[in-house]
Order: sequence, then C-alpha cells, then structure tokens
Amino acid sequence: MSRESAARTVVVGAGMAATRLVERLVARGAGPVTVLGDEPHEPYNRILLSAVLEGTHEESALALRTSRWWTGHGVDLRRDARVALLDREAREVELVDGERVPYGRLVLATGAIPTLPPVRGLVRLDGRLDERVHAFRGLTDCRRLLDALPGARRVVVVGGGLLGLQVARALAVRGLDVEVVEGGEHLLHTQVGPAAGRVLARSLRRLGSAVYTGARAVRLTDAGLRLDNGYVLDTDLVVLAAGGRPSTALARAAGLGVRRGIVVDDRLTTSDPCVHAIGDCAEHAGRTTGFVPPAWEQAEHLAAHLATLDHGGTAAAYDGSRTVARLRATDLDVAVLGDEDAELAAGGELVEVSNPLAGSHRRLVVRDRRITAATLVGDLTRVGLITQHFDRRTRLAPHEAGDLLMAPRVAGAADGRPPEHALPDTAQVCTCAGVTAGAVRACTSVEDARETTRATTGCGSCAETVRQLLATRTPEGARS
Repeated sequence: MSRESAARTVVVGAGMAATRLVERLVARGAGPVTVLGDEPHEPYNRILLSAVLEGTHEESALALRTSRWWTGHGVDLRRDARVALLDREAREVELVDGERVPYGRLVLATGAIPTLPPVRGLVRLDGRLDERVHAFRGLTDCRRLLDALPGARRVVVVGGGLLGLQVARALAVRGLDVEVVEGGEHLLHTQVGPAAGRVLARSLRRLGSAVYTGARAVRLTDAGLRLDNGYVLDTDLVVLAAGGRPSTALARAAGLGVRRGIVVDDRLTTSDPCVHAIGDCAEHAGRTTGFVPPAWEQAEHLAAHLATLDHGGTAAAYDGSRTVARLRATDLDVAVLGDEDAELAAGGELVEVSNPLAGSHRRLVVRDRRITAATLVGDLTRVGLITQHFDRRTRLAPHEAGDLLMAPRVAGAADGRPPEHALPDTAQVCTCAGVTAGAVRACTSVEDARETTRATTGCGSCAETVRQLLATRTPEGARS
C-alpha cells in the first residue's frame, strides 16, 4: 500500500453524517479523503425533503455543500459509487464495477434502509411496487411522489412517526385528503407518551387529516387499503413511512460485529481497528440513533479521534449523550430530548404542563436538579433554553423547571417569543447543530452562518431566527 493510500480516509455513504465528518476532517487538516455515495446526487439535507414535498423549499435548498466546496478542499466525492464488498485484509473497498479503492481508515456511514411493512398487495407479481405505492427516504423518492401528485385526491400515509407526520402534513398543505395509519397506540409512540400523542392526533385532525392509531394496514386492493379493523381506506396514493433499519449488509459480509447496527465502541471503532461507523448504521452501547443531531455528534467525535491518531494523542470518548429529535412540519411542532423512559426509571422526577385544547404538551424529566429528558409538543418557545440546560447539565433551582414550561410572555413579543435582539449570546438558536445567538451574530449573512456555524442546515426551523438575528445585530457584532 502506498503512503497516500495508508493516509487516506474512505467514507462509504454520502449523507448528512458523512458530510459533517468530512467537514471536520477538512477543518483539522486531515489527509486525503474519498467519499463514496450510491446516489446520483451530491450530499443533501434529507430532513428538508418534506419541505420540498410541501412546496416551501426549492430542491436547490437541499445542498449541504456546493460542488466547488468539495473540489476546493481536495475531497474525492464520487456519486453513483455502489460498494460491493469490503476487503479488510487488503484494506480495499470494491465497487460494483470492479474498481478497488484502497484505504488507511474506513468509515461506514451507510445510514438506514426503509422497511417494507407486511401488507399484501404492495408488491406486484413482477416484483415491483404497485404504482400507487411510494417510499419516502431519498431525493429520488421525493421526485417520484411529486410527479404522482397531479390528479391525486386522497393519500394514506402508513406510519405515524416523525417522518410519517412530516409527509402527512406536507401533502395536506398541497391540498390532498390525508389519512395516517399508525400501528402503535398513539402517534410518535417511540418518542413521546400517550398524552402527547393524543395532542398530536387532535392537532392533525384540526388541520384536516384523519388519524387511525392501533390499526395496521394488511392489504392493498383495487378498492383501497384494508386495515386489520376491517376499514377500507379509498386512496389514490400510499406513502410508506414506517421507519427503517440500519444498513449493515456490507459490515456483516465483511465479518464485522453486527447486532441491530454495526457495533462500535467509545471511539466509534468497530471490531476492526481500521474501520469505524457513524450515524444511523452504527450501534453504540446497545443503541442506534436514527436522528441527525446524534449522528452529527458522532461525526464530531470521530473526526477528533482520527485527527489525534495522526499525532499520537487521545481524543475524548464518545458517551452517546446527545439525543435530540425535531419534527419539521407546518403547524406541527415537536422536540424530544433524551430518553424519557430510561431517565424516569433511573429516578428522574416529572414536571409537566399540558393544555390539549391549545394543542400543547410540555414535560421535563429532572434528576439531581438537571434536565435529563424533555418532550415539547405544540409550544417550542423555550426549546432553545431547555436544550441549552440539557446539553450543559445545568443545575436548576427548585422553581426553574416549572418556569421553563410556563413560557411567560415577553413585552414586545406578540407571539410570546423573546425578540431576537433580546436573546443573550449564550442562547441556543439551532438545536440541530448546537449554535448560539452569539455565533450567529458574528456572521455577516445567512450564507455565512450556514458555512461557518452550519445553522439552518438541519431541520431548518431556526432559519427565521437566524435571519432576524442578523438583521438586528450591531455592526460591531459581525466578525471582522
């Protein structure tokens, strides 16, 4: 193996975790990097696919980095590069066309693949999906679904998780009659409790969508989609949003440790010291993530680890601490921090404020006077501050947890949110990337903020706050 090959990091996968890893490797002056993406597109923001489906964003807004950025930083980005196998002994990745790519260090960021629910009739005799059936995982899926919308009137979304609710709301905004089918007893059943799920269902119904929980789709016929309770839903389109599973086939075939995901240690290293894994495909401490913020956190830790290896040092261990989930959908606001069930089982105390009539449900789990988990539905006025306390493990006074949930109105703020010019520099405004108001104020434009802080490149919900912060900042606050 040549000296260059021994120093080369090869990343299999070109999603959001892979992009964040490459950004950090470039910033640290790491050796040559090759990225192998199996899609024909350059890396893009999957979270905002629902915004493209909804029509509030152009497809061009999805780009994580420009073509000029990749080439300008010497990154060998390859599209349509499908990996056939990993040859760990030779330290090479073999592509389906037979080309072999040598590596010194290999990072698997293969993400997750959609699961096909056990519904008869989804797949035709020739092995293809029924023309009414659509997956919604990538840009190609989004384009295909958009092409199918003209002439469609009714749509059933199978799956009431984060993705399912985003798709349902986007299609409802487009004017379609939307019905959501969720096999669990309530919406978002893996992220929130029954009370929050009921608030979400009520909100969806108020917005014009029907919701069926505790019901499973069992058969697609010419008459429509049949549920296990006997109902038949007349529909023109069926969108599958029932989740996915870690993509582990390459790792398993190469003999790496695999359970649900590719098993990694506190250095995000697999059973092979030259192979690492991050993002949806990785399993750390018995858990897989499925969300962008923890995948980005893993990318940060792995970049630091690989950089210190080059200099003989030791980076901080990854402890899997930051679990953040956000729902990006018009008129549906949800944020989930941490693992509520685990924290309650560990002795955490619950602080809760709920108003189903107003469509809001807010709860914190506090242990040792620190916020260790939170669920916010319908009112995110304090999400930045709560996330800041969650990340910093701030010790709260006895009354503070309740005060955080009450979200008192601020003079001059018509919607109950503090005006952007009143936000302290330490206030977190982008929960996905962990960006503070001060970091945004140091930028000169929205594009500058995107490039330097990565704010707005996650769920996009902070975009308006970023614009307002930049509009109200003083010239002295800008970076010279």
